[in-house]
Amino acid sequence: MPIIRILPHPEYCPQGAEIEAPAGTSLCEAMLEHDIEIEHACEMSCACTTCHVVVREGFASLGEMDESEEDLLDRAWGLEPTSRLSCQAILSNQDVTVEIPKYSINHAKEKH
Repeated sequence: MPIIRILPHPEYCPQGAEIEAPAGTSLCEAMLEHDIEIEHACEMSCACTTCHVVVREGFASLGEMDESEEDLLDRAWGLEPTSRLSCQAILSNQDVTVEIPKYSINHAKEKH
């Protein structure tokens, strides 16, 4: 199973984390299943950018980005060339390292 390394984030995982998830799982699903409560205001339907992550290693191994994800990412805070919506980034068999940006466009966080 691939390993997802999450770099330290002051709110979601202050110490950083390493989690395992089966290939075919989205980054968002994997983090939520391991109690890393990343925002996902649209319930992982590719309708917002609150689950935006920057992939620091393993970007090319993730499933391809479709046009709707590309369009939404234009609105994300802290956009970088290796940005993805974690709800749309599907794991293959390769390890990845991700960073959760400090901010999102969400002004009011919701508890899921």
